[in-house]
Amino acid sequence: MSAKHILIVEDEDPIREMIAFGLRRAGFEVGEATDSLTARARVADRQPDLMLVDWMLPDLSGLELTRALKRDEATRHVPIIMLTARSEESDKIAGLNGGADDYLTKPFSPRELLARINAVLRRASPSGGEEVLRAGDLALDTAGHRVSVGAETIKLGPTEYRLLHFFMTHPERVFARGQLLDRIWGGNVYVEERTVDVHIRRLRKALAPFGCDSLIQTVRGAGYRFSTRGD
Repeated sequence: MSAKHILIVEDEDPIREMIAFGLRRAGFEVGEATDSLTARARVADRQPDLMLVDWMLPDLSGLELTRALKRDEATRHVPIIMLTARSEESDKIAGLNGGADDYLTKPFSPRELLARINAVLRRASPSGGEEVLRAGDLALDTAGHRVSVGAETIKLGPTEYRLLHFFMTHPERVFARGQLLDRIWGGNVYVEERTVDVHIRRLRKALAPFGCDSLIQTVRGAGYRFSTRGD
């Protein structure tokens, strides 16, 4: 199984670098952001398995970022641990009510942080996260982050993977380009609508050698849908 990807959103360089070093040593893949806007762009490019979000950020607060992510259907399932120097009970309650899955007060030990991360990841993947989505011979393993046809693995980029996952969880429905932008990239990230067409073409190209590209259908004047029924 591929390593879990964790996004650290922390504007203090020494703290962010210390956390990143410890997580990489523990076998995690790590992304970094210093503010909320950069964090949203990182999430749009590759959705992390978990986020560590500092409360005090230079643009939106970590609490506002968490609320925004939890309101967005495309990101509301991403677990978030809030990191903060605020130790008052009312602050912890505000963080948890804002959507954070856990709350860790600074200063904290690397061992405690790893224990919290592993606990949240376990909670986020009940029954071992064994869900496999299927459409004919095409299978998407959400636990292993793997797409295959029979014994053959299909290599997809992160955006193409998210597109396919979204389509397979919403079959037979037509989605306009604007809707796909909101669902896959997030409503607060500016991306041109033609970007959707580019990634649809990449997804079809990856599926074509396995005879699955026809599952992604163009509905003229409306958008795209995922269907096993044919045009």
